[in-house]
Amino acid sequence: MRYLISIILLLMLTAITALPQVGFPAYHTQNDFLLTSPGAMKYGLYGYDNPALLSYLHQPDIMFTWSDEVGKWNDFNRWGLFTAVPNLGFGLINQKQGKYYITDYRISLAAGDKDKSVGISYGWSSGYQQFFNRTDLVTIGTLFRPIKYLSIGMVGSFATQGEDKEGVIDLGVRPLGNELLTLFVDYANKNDQSLKKAPWSAGIAAEPLSGIRITGRYFDSKAFTVGVYLSFGNMGLITQSHYDKDNKYSYQTYGVRLGAYDRTLIGTKIIPQKKYVEYDLNGPIKYQRFKWFDKSNTLASLLNTIKAAKDDPTVSGIAINTSGMSANREMLWEIREQLKDFKSIGKRVVMFVDRPDIDVYHFASIADKIVMDPTGNMTLEGYIMGRTYLKGTLAKLGLGFDEWRFFKYKSAVESYSRDKMSDADREQRQKLVDDYYKLAKSDICEGRKISPERFDQLVDDVVFLLPGNAIKEGLVDTVGRWETVKEMIKKLEGEEKCMVGSGSLTMFQLPKDNYWGEKPRIAVVYALGACAMDEGITARKLVKDVEAVTNDTRVKAVVLRVDSPGGDGMASDYIAEALKKCKEKKPVIVSQGYVAASGGYWLSMYGDTIVAAPNTITGSIGVIGGWIYNKGLKDSLGMTTDHVKVGKHADLGFGFTLPFLGVGVPDRNFNEEERQRMETFIKIFYKEFVGKVAAGRKKNYDDIEQIAQGRVWSGNDGKENGLVDVLGGLETAIQIAKERAGICPKMDVTIVEYPEKGLFDMSAFMPKLLPFSVEDDPVLQHIRFRLKHNGQPMPILPMDEMEIGQE
Repeated sequence: MRYLISIILLLMLTAITALPQVGFPAYHTQNDFLLTSPGAMKYGLYGYDNPALLSYLHQPDIMFTWSDEVGKWNDFNRWGLFTAVPNLGFGLINQKQGKYYITDYRISLAAGDKDKSVGISYGWSSGYQQFFNRTDLVTIGTLFRPIKYLSIGMVGSFATQGEDKEGVIDLGVRPLGNELLTLFVDYANKNDQSLKKAPWSAGIAAEPLSGIRITGRYFDSKAFTVGVYLSFGNMGLITQSHYDKDNKYSYQTYGVRLGAYDRTLIGTKIIPQKKYVEYDLNGPIKYQRFKWFDKSNTLASLLNTIKAAKDDPTVSGIAINTSGMSANREMLWEIREQLKDFKSIGKRVVMFVDRPDIDVYHFASIADKIVMDPTGNMTLEGYIMGRTYLKGTLAKLGLGFDEWRFFKYKSAVESYSRDKMSDADREQRQKLVDDYYKLAKSDICEGRKISPERFDQLVDDVVFLLPGNAIKEGLVDTVGRWETVKEMIKKLEGEEKCMVGSGSLTMFQLPKDNYWGEKPRIAVVYALGACAMDEGITARKLVKDVEAVTNDTRVKAVVLRVDSPGGDGMASDYIAEALKKCKEKKPVIVSQGYVAASGGYWLSMYGDTIVAAPNTITGSIGVIGGWIYNKGLKDSLGMTTDHVKVGKHADLGFGFTLPFLGVGVPDRNFNEEERQRMETFIKIFYKEFVGKVAAGRKKNYDDIEQIAQGRVWSGNDGKENGLVDVLGGLETAIQIAKERAGICPKMDVTIVEYPEKGLFDMSAFMPKLLPFSVEDDPVLQHIRFRLKHNGQPMPILPMDEMEIGQE
């Protein structure tokens, strides 16, 4: 493709050096090279006719055409060369008349989107300009495609010398809304001709099979043409027969196209070239990536490309390298489910593992074949949830902590107030790990044909497996490095398969001319991290994104992806109320990630449909608070404080500032009166929270209260108790959004993501002044967050559940 671009630019530079030019050829003199009116099929003559069409070109392309109207088919007395890259085109038409010749050049530029675009071109000539009556010209073109059934093109050309001018209207109609059938008409008026004398044409273009196009065009002169366009992917052949007004054959035109990928039957439906799509999952799987210098895998891109691979007839399988992969278990479950769907039509998956733990192996168990590194090992350790308790640490540091806990399961600040789990916290956490284990056990036993009893033995009695043991137990199929995967594929398929990247999938190579106008949009809004106004989900900014998609008529539905343990109730409510207003105009579907509990569930509660994975942490409808205060630390540090005040309680939050963390520690604890008022406040806050959830879920207050009290639930349990509507992932939520918006399930949509990710990661270029950073340590981040919101009742989870995929 780079060579093609170089050729195009060279041709442009060569042509620009031609001598400048007096009239210009009329629009319909180009009919020998146009099978239809410009906007009816493909890209016309790549900006030579209507420069606005260049906004639809997706890859560099070049087309050579010639006519045998004068002389034989290989005399090349009239020929054209048209070439373009997206939004920039160049073309020329050369013709001979006896000993005279002329070459007309045009360079074109376009801007806009698929709904509307504009373009401008400049034309000049070289050769016998006076004989052919040529002058330079400027052409301005527009293209309007407000709906998928209609295309309107308008072109105005003006001579730079003299008074020649021409206007062209080009109308295309697609009764079926796609490329299968197009009706078209065009009309050109040069130098203010009378309406009756101005030339026009009308016709039909059909694409009954991918890449096979048949055209017919009738002219006001009673002449007509019949054309055929055959696409072979990156090349195409064109021919058109011309008949005069007496229905007699007149001449033929021919064309060859090279470059941009086009719809075709060859290599797809006919003799498909089977290949495997290769995925290297090294590194973190994020939600969003920076636009520059960031090649990270994202959840949405992986789901989308696996889906595209399933629909691609040239793909027979997927090969995945899990070495160095980093992702939470909920994300891995979503990708696994997408691979499961990929396999449902008979396609295969092969994976490479080196040191899988139970989460990675659960993911890999969907594969038809698993290759394990010869020096690797497997750990089937089961699942555990635990906490570090800081009560003694705070005491040694000289910090006091007062826990404000009034609801049985709301255990967010136990780490500061206790030295071991409360019975309620132990109960809810045990249920979560039981659900994790049950899900992994079921999927692994199904995928690898292992009995449930043997799986329990492997976890409880074996735990660690070397490659040989893993093969013996039927957990993997062979030993080798990544190169061995290709051998495994050859053995599995009976022949070698070409390995390609996901970017080469047919879906991402196809031209955009099959759909006129902008496709319906689904907005995916990410709410990631702690619920806070200016960090985490950055509610102050995120609410503007929600308002933007609410008011954007191009967006037909909104998917809110929540991966948050909660935090500041105000931040949660900012977004929840904005989504409540949004759902008055369009569907709002919530996709819950690894954790969407407490304030994270507050974000979710107004969704039309809530989708969660079986291993999502959801619920935790409750409020808790706590107070960190000085109990000797200030003296140990040699610090003193003093103050004056007005107001009985003005000194409640006054204290000293901790170095490095940049947050204050109050000098004193709440007194009994203050604590009683805080308890009342927290209970009112809780009642409002439960009431809002009840309203959002269309349930009675008592129904929600029974499953609230701060209790966390797995996605599976959430489905049973009504906190979740559908088990699934992000792709499931998008499909539901399409359905609720009235969009055909098989129809492609444009996914737009908010908030928009920056150009690049600035932190990668920032030098560190200290050998440690608060941002690098989740514990320090959490303590700073707690101190920043010290004394605020919050719908939030414990800090160990805040370690989620926030990228």
